[in-house]
Amino acid sequence: MSITRQRTVGGGSHHVLDYLKRMQAENPAFFYAVQGDIDHVGGNIFWADATSRMNYSYFGDAVILDTTYKINQYRVPFASFTGFNHHGQPVLFGCALIFNESESSYIWLLRTWLHTMSGRHPVSITTDFDPIIQVAVAQVLPPTRHRFSKWSIFKENRGKLAHLCQSHPTFETEFRKCVHESETIDEFESCWHSLLERYYVMDNEWLQSMYNARQHWVPVYLRDSFFGEMSLNDGNECLNFFFDGYVNASTTLQLLVRQYENAVSTWHERELKADYETTNSSPVLKTPSPMEKQAASLYTRKIFMKFQEELVETLANPATKVDDSGTLTTYRVAKFGENQTSQIVTFNSFEMKASCSCQLFEYSGIICRHILAVFRAKNVLTLPSHYVLKRWTRNAKTGVLLDEHSSELPSSSRESTTMRYNNLRQEATKYVEEGSKSIQTYHVAMKALQEATKKVSTLKNKSTGTAEGPSIANGGRSELLTGDEDVPSYQSVAEKQKKIRELTAELETTNQRCEVYRANLLAVLRDMEEQKLKLSVKVQNARLSLKE
Repeated sequence: MSITRQRTVGGGSHHVLDYLKRMQAENPAFFYAVQGDIDHVGGNIFWADATSRMNYSYFGDAVILDTTYKINQYRVPFASFTGFNHHGQPVLFGCALIFNESESSYIWLLRTWLHTMSGRHPVSITTDFDPIIQVAVAQVLPPTRHRFSKWSIFKENRGKLAHLCQSHPTFETEFRKCVHESETIDEFESCWHSLLERYYVMDNEWLQSMYNARQHWVPVYLRDSFFGEMSLNDGNECLNFFFDGYVNASTTLQLLVRQYENAVSTWHERELKADYETTNSSPVLKTPSPMEKQAASLYTRKIFMKFQEELVETLANPATKVDDSGTLTTYRVAKFGENQTSQIVTFNSFEMKASCSCQLFEYSGIICRHILAVFRAKNVLTLPSHYVLKRWTRNAKTGVLLDEHSSELPSSSRESTTMRYNNLRQEATKYVEEGSKSIQTYHVAMKALQEATKKVSTLKNKSTGTAEGPSIANGGRSELLTGDEDVPSYQSVAEKQKKIRELTAELETTNQRCEVYRANLLAVLRDMEEQKLKLSVKVQNARLSLKE
């Protein structure tokens, strides 16, 4: 039976809707949808701007659905879809206001969001622990690995086991240690049962339900899936990275729009700064390894630092051969003096592929020190291409990134009209962003768009049929989407010419915005250089004073 929770929120939803309508009028790639009647309890709203949709094509392999408003008793039922960009920074994939917390509402939300993102299923999704959301994810995203936030589990744990935690203050610490530090499934199972026996809670219903759901939240069961986090024990301790400090329990609907824009602007500027630092500075290399030099040229600064950490650790983690059966060789890798915590690496010399029992690469997309130690022993001097995920590189935002996980996406989605429509729209948006960076690229992009329009129009005139109707109108009210519905196709030359005019206007507007961002960024960088120079002078003067 469907569970329903309804929230009574003061006025302000129409303020949000007016904002969404205005944004959609300014930019046709801005999408929003409304479920039900917003004037009464039961209406829900979803929206995603053009940048969110484009970012999903690059970084949508690991998604976080943040609904901490339910746990933290926010005044506004604000939810967000986020992920991580190539700098490891939070990136936005869409937002929602959930006034009616029912299974049908979350099914509508996930289907609408998935539809907006070209029907591409993520590899993984992390959510707060909630049976309603669990049902919705299972129905809409069956091939996606679903993880519960440990933060929500631990928070729920403190409530459900308050009496136990008060009478045994060490229980929570040992509980967390069991979850975080178990290296293998057998180790976790043994630790868990020992913990329950030691505190005489073998029959506790809450702990039993958490054990039954262990494959959705205990790290050792999740390492074989990609979650885009730097460490195996990172970890979803809190989900609201993107809006942390912008949306909280006191935020009203009237204030939400402003805080939403502030957060989007701030993270965009931080990404620009990280891009600048990656492009215009070289990291300090710590080894003579050609592999380190290769990685420094491929990865963004933050990802390279993580790779470098793993590479340097190979010096203290030698690989010892334990079995050799032709093309497959097995190694034990352990830190000096810590053989009890060794990892097993299997290396295929023919395919230049290795698998490690720690599964860091599968989980984070960054190769682990154990495989690197085996590469060192086998004299593998450069990273094989299959160990360099494009999503972590300097060139992450070129082409369609999710092809890295294409085998994990449903073929029916990839072949649909929705997919073609959204892929074309994403490419057009990239023209807008790249073409607006300078007057030269503007003219090149404009000429390419005009030539493409002529070719498409010619082909259209030769065609005798058109694609059939829409599944959901941008800005319209909708009920539950089915998985097979398509978006509308443009059906006349006049409509195509109108689209070109809209894109032209968008190019000009975006160019102005980019110039403002560029000017602000350069001003900040100049200020930083001036501060560094002043500090250097002060240090020099201080040294001279000491000598005197």
